[in-house]
Amino acid sequence: MAEKRKILLKKIEDLLEVGDKGQLRTLLDGEHASDIAEIVEILHPNDVPVVLNCLDKTEAAEVFSKVDEATRSELFEVFDDEELIELISELDPDVAADVLSELDKEESREVLQGLDSKEAEQIKELMVYPEDSAGGIMDPVVVSVTEDAFVNEAIERIRQAEIDEDFYSVFVVDKDGRFLGDVRIRLLITCRSESHIRDLIDTDAVYVNVDTDQQEVFNLFKKHELVVVPVLDKQHRLVGRITADRILGVAEEEAAEDLFAMAGTDAAELETFSIFNAARVRMTWLLPCLAGTAITAIMGFLFKGWFLSEGHLHVFLVAVLFSPMIAAISGNAGLQTSAIVICGLATGDLAALKMGQVFMREVRIALLVALCCGVIGGLICSFLPSFFANHQPAAETANVSPGVSGSPASANQPIGLLESKQQLKLAVALGVAMFTAIMISTSLGLFLPFLFRHVGLDPAISSGPLVTTANDSISVSIYLLLTLLMV
Repeated sequence: MAEKRKILLKKIEDLLEVGDKGQLRTLLDGEHASDIAEIVEILHPNDVPVVLNCLDKTEAAEVFSKVDEATRSELFEVFDDEELIELISELDPDVAADVLSELDKEESREVLQGLDSKEAEQIKELMVYPEDSAGGIMDPVVVSVTEDAFVNEAIERIRQAEIDEDFYSVFVVDKDGRFLGDVRIRLLITCRSESHIRDLIDTDAVYVNVDTDQQEVFNLFKKHELVVVPVLDKQHRLVGRITADRILGVAEEEAAEDLFAMAGTDAAELETFSIFNAARVRMTWLLPCLAGTAITAIMGFLFKGWFLSEGHLHVFLVAVLFSPMIAAISGNAGLQTSAIVICGLATGDLAALKMGQVFMREVRIALLVALCCGVIGGLICSFLPSFFANHQPAAETANVSPGVSGSPASANQPIGLLESKQQLKLAVALGVAMFTAIMISTSLGLFLPFLFRHVGLDPAISSGPLVTTANDSISVSIYLLLTLLMV
């Protein structure tokens, strides 16, 4: 398929170069809109209107809606208001609302004014809802009948419906438009035409409210294996529907958002091709990380002074070499825990929603991991300093200046060589610090996603650079403090 798209792209570029619109129209005839959209993302923006003009209006609008936001932001600059109005008028209201939300308010208002009044009103109503809510992703066009209708009336209502998608049930409402349930198409076909709809209603039908988060909607679709779900307003009135194909896009969007948050960036950097915009978004996350690492450096300078005052500067120099081990292992251990919890929260896993159950499981895992890493880290620390001290070149083992240590003996001692007792204490300090840092980091990885979720923030942020930087500062401080106390 990739090779086919390359060949198609080459043919399109050749026809655009010679200006043969007839052959271009013939070439594009029968191609899938998604394939054309991928090619449009590669073409120069000024060539895109030529390609879209070779398609029928409906397919051109579909291609326009399928390209990525960065490409569409460039096309907004290429198309004038009339061309935008023509494209957006061919889109379903929910898709049109998503596209218009990418424009600034003034441009969006101008496009809406050029649309049919009924269509514009539907789009405006959808744009009121948050983009990541059920109201923001729903299609306001639904097929519904009242509870006092007969089966033959419901079938006639389906025949008259202006819906170009497959559907498997008809929603039932009362005289005030409040949702009562649904009736499967299978029952409408097999029951007698004079049967009442009220006798066929499935009152246990799953529904969502307009303010339900799209992640929760996705979890409902997965849990109940739904094809479509009705959307209700605060008065329990039927206002729209969400289909499974729309939810596939939501799943991709949510997964991308979590990935961006965990990496310390934002999907906003993909809205344009501007490298300055991308750099700005990334620096928003990296600047606080720089501040966090500066705090770690400050703690290092403070501990250096304390070690120096105790006459153990050589111990401090050796201990600092092991601080990346503490920071990296504890940070990764916390990241593993937070990733498990975040995944559970995102998928709606029942175990992830029960904090007590998750706590008992993760604490036991953390104890085993912390114990193993603490013992292994301590063993490494117990022989590594003396190994390198014994294998240093002669120039490096020359006498150090007096005053590095508090004892005269240590004046002739190489920097990397510690007394046996000091080396043992340093190894114990590293092992205990490794154990403690992993337990603290794991606890943060466990509790922070729940906390962020409780206050309305994306739990994925809890495993981003800000939190991992804080883990580094905490773990290194614990390690140096234990070393100072024990040595």
